[in-house]
Amino acid sequence: MDWTNTILAIAALVFFIQALTWKTRAKNKRLPPGPRGLPILGNLMMIGTKPHQDLQRLARKYGPIMHLRLGLKPVIVVSSPEAAELFLKTYDLVFASRPPQEASKYISYNQQNLVFAPYGSFWRNMRKMCTLELLSNHKISTFRSMRKQELDLLVQHIREAADTGVAVDLSSMVTSFSTDVSCRMIIGKNYNCDDFSEKGFGARVRETMQIASAFNLADYIPQIRGLDLQGQTKRMKAIAKDFDDFFEKIFEEHVRSKDENRTKDFIDVMLGFMGSEETEYRVERDTIKAIVLDMLAASMDTTAATIDWTLTELIRHPQLPNDMPATELDMTEDFGIVCPRTQHLLAIPSWRLNT
Repeated sequence: MDWTNTILAIAALVFFIQALTWKTRAKNKRLPPGPRGLPILGNLMMIGTKPHQDLQRLARKYGPIMHLRLGLKPVIVVSSPEAAELFLKTYDLVFASRPPQEASKYISYNQQNLVFAPYGSFWRNMRKMCTLELLSNHKISTFRSMRKQELDLLVQHIREAADTGVAVDLSSMVTSFSTDVSCRMIIGKNYNCDDFSEKGFGARVRETMQIASAFNLADYIPQIRGLDLQGQTKRMKAIAKDFDDFFEKIFEEHVRSKDENRTKDFIDVMLGFMGSEETEYRVERDTIKAIVLDMLAASMDTTAATIDWTLTELIRHPQLPNDMPATELDMTEDFGIVCPRTQHLLAIPSWRLNT
């Protein structure tokens, strides 16, 4: 018990000294206006479950550029188009890097991906590799037949459900479709099942996105990082280990593969750069893992959400624009599909009941 009290007393003293030091430094800096904060916690107590509304309320009082202190971290909040242009365009290089977070240590292999890596030569080199080698028009076109195959499966499932009169959860189907396409392009196989973990591959990726964006007190008061008061670090370590083991398994499968006729996925391309002296891209195994997880997280839910909202708008506004011919919709640009408008309505969409 005595040791516990001693440790708590020392921790409180350290916090007090650091807070006092920060306050003294802040007085010597030209900072924008902002509300006074509490010792150690700063203005954290002013931010609730709807931070955008709380920040808007504070901006009305303190102006479009204001200063907050979240824990021990100074923060500048911008809330006008003119001020945002200064930060994101005029002086964008100054503010291009993300501040280090606890999540980036585990999920991005110490900031080796495109999301968390600080702006610099490494980030520019990785962006160039992704743009020219992975996401170029030529590379994406090599997956055309695979995308058509996955799209045909999606249409087939919807058609079978329509023939039997079964309700279709398009959101779930589109999410599965997006996950399948992303996995086959990036990893080379479909892992939208229990191959990865009990929760499934897609669910684990979404869990990673959720925990990476969740509030973590240790990001704002780094001195309590070792206590893991919210259990975030424990979860992140478990997720990182799952993905690390999974990626090692995938790497070994790619190295052992002797099929020269198959289309090279993204991992094939990056493994080809690893250790090569003939390329300007310097990548290691952890770099590949971080970028692959980056792409999986970015491609799954964003694509599914875009398609989901597009379908929602089509349901809400099924009429064609006045300047579009009502004879037929020609969709031959993609996969040779032509949809004649001989009948105005073939299916009746219904909204899902939310509880």
